[in-house]
Amino acid sequence: MNIEILQPKPFDLVGSRILIAGNAVGFEAHLSILIGEGHDEVSASATAGSTSIRQFQAAVDIPDGTAFTLNRLFVTVSDDSGGGDGVPPPTVTVPVLYGPLILPGFSGYWLHQVAAGDTLSKLALRYFDDATKFPIIHQANQHIVANPSLIFPGQVLRIPRAF
Repeated sequence: MNIEILQPKPFDLVGSRILIAGNAVGFEAHLSILIGEGHDEVSASATAGSTSIRQFQAAVDIPDGTAFTLNRLFVTVSDDSGGGDGVPPPTVTVPVLYGPLILPGFSGYWLHQVAAGDTLSKLALRYFDDATKFPIIHQANQHIVANPSLIFPGQVLRIPRAF
């Protein structure tokens, strides 16, 4: 069994409902889904069709009381019908960024292409009316912005938003 997760992509910025979709190769499968960051986890399941290449999808709602402490989560999909005889089941893991721990009330994001003279503080002032909220933008883009003092023209940053 091979599993390919098409959604979410690595480091996607996700909300409290995580949509998961992909392809699986093999016989009929029951897929286990775990979403966690090492402190707490949420589980769900999906099934794939009965042909040799099958699609699967699931929508996993993260309950309000989930005790995530880190904003980087891992979405893991395993084929429960695979493995056996000491062989672990086929498993694929994708890291994602959890918006509700980056910005309370997270509901999506805007895309902003960095222009000459932009800084995260200037962007925070523009989008949040508060330059000190630049860490929100940094955390939403931690996979491409290693140093919050260094952004470059042409980079496309995600600006979290809340409604």
